[in-house]
Amino acid sequence: MLRVENLEVVYNDVVLVLRGVSLEVPDGKIVALLGANGAGKTTTLRAITGLLDIHEGEITKGSIHFDGDEITHLDPAVRVKKGISQVMEGRRVFAEMTVDENLKAGAYVNSGSDAVEAAYERVMDLFPRLKERRKAVAGYLSGGEQQMLAIGRALMQQPKLLILDEPSLGLAPLLVQQVRDVIVEINEQGTSVLLIEQNANMALSIAHHGYIMETGKMVMDGPAEKLLRDEDVQEFYLGLRGEGERKSFRDVKHYKRRKRWLS
Repeated sequence: MLRVENLEVVYNDVVLVLRGVSLEVPDGKIVALLGANGAGKTTTLRAITGLLDIHEGEITKGSIHFDGDEITHLDPAVRVKKGISQVMEGRRVFAEMTVDENLKAGAYVNSGSDAVEAAYERVMDLFPRLKERRKAVAGYLSGGEQQMLAIGRALMQQPKLLILDEPSLGLAPLLVQQVRDVIVEINEQGTSVLLIEQNANMALSIAHHGYIMETGKMVMDGPAEKLLRDEDVQEFYLGLRGEGERKSFRDVKHYKRRKRWLS
């Protein structure tokens, strides 16, 4: 479905942010992209969706293919029409518009009333809470409801690939579980998912494959179940060390992690 090969990205013609990044999202699968703040996850997303230009970024090497076609330098709107939809970090709902109006905005590239109606019913089935509040102004929704709306709006264009950027950020544990379950259901309905997360436990619990980034490079990848059992991942991303002792990966020297992962 999606193939990124040896990608390099430079900001402001000076700062090299991505250094030979490669990843794949197979058709019908969930792939998790993990890493701390500043690792390069959001830049990877911008490269895939075509939004680098507005952030003074440029792809200087590598390629991106989607559904058999190269999209490396295509306009963002063309990528949306090809079937890529994203939910940005921070939800980004239209605060002054109602739930229904937000969803209709998401269906802009969808052609035909039947297709829009089918997408709308899918969203209402996935998020009964939105159905109850469809006339409510989005800015007055709770954080969890706004995240539901952001995901629902992205689904209104019936994407082949849904990209989620930190969907659990700022949500209570119960809401994180609900978002997790919805992502699984969306995937089971046939939509491929690229999940960009800091919450490694949530992401790897539902993903088929995972990638871990540091300083603009992929330092580890493999089946999600294998990554969950990996001692380094447990120590630095799940906060586990030794016999249940808690330790944050931020307290461990960066060079130590790199040495252990690359040895």
